[in-house]
Amino acid sequence: MRELPVVGRPPAERADAAHNRRRILRAAAEVIAARGAEAVSMDEVARAAGVGVGTVYRRFGDRARLVYAVIDERERDFQAAFIQGPPPLGPGAAPSRRVRAFLHALADRTEAQADLLLTAESDPPDARFRDGSYGLYHRHLAMLLREIRPDADAAYLADALLAPLAANLFLHQRRTRGMPLDRIKAGLDALAASLTERPG
Repeated sequence: MRELPVVGRPPAERADAAHNRRRILRAAAEVIAARGAEAVSMDEVARAAGVGVGTVYRRFGDRARLVYAVIDERERDFQAAFIQGPPPLGPGAAPSRRVRAFLHALADRTEAQADLLLTAESDPPDARFRDGSYGLYHRHLAMLLREIRPDADAAYLADALLAPLAANLFLHQRRTRGMPLDRIKAGLDALAASLTERPG
């Protein structure tokens, strides 16, 4: 299977700039987790990161771009894990195991940043499908599905597997219906099994 590119890989940067970026993003993620994205200020993030507020503004421009950078940082780590990380999420495991590992990891990734992802996926309404990450997820799953079931409509099935992990449905299940994350993962397992089993 050919290797997919990691979407949104940052350009090379000086070591000190990269160090500051990591500190700022780590601090922003902690502040967002504690208080929510809407309550975050650039001053607060700068204090938490131990840098001047001017450094934060020069690096990210405004709060909205900082929030999206927090999403992007975690997204790059997730993509690297399923493209080139260890199995079963990364290459080297049977395709059915990789599908299951991918769906579980994406559920964890959605759980960690559900509110931020909801904002990112909702403006405009079809933003989820315009985002490069969705296209990469779709291609990844479609390639695995073709290995499992060459006769199946892999493009359609990949969309079907990704649909339950839209942030709005995920949050509805978690917060309105009170579903534990393990129940969601079990449901994803059942869905994947039903789509990947060869018809009798």
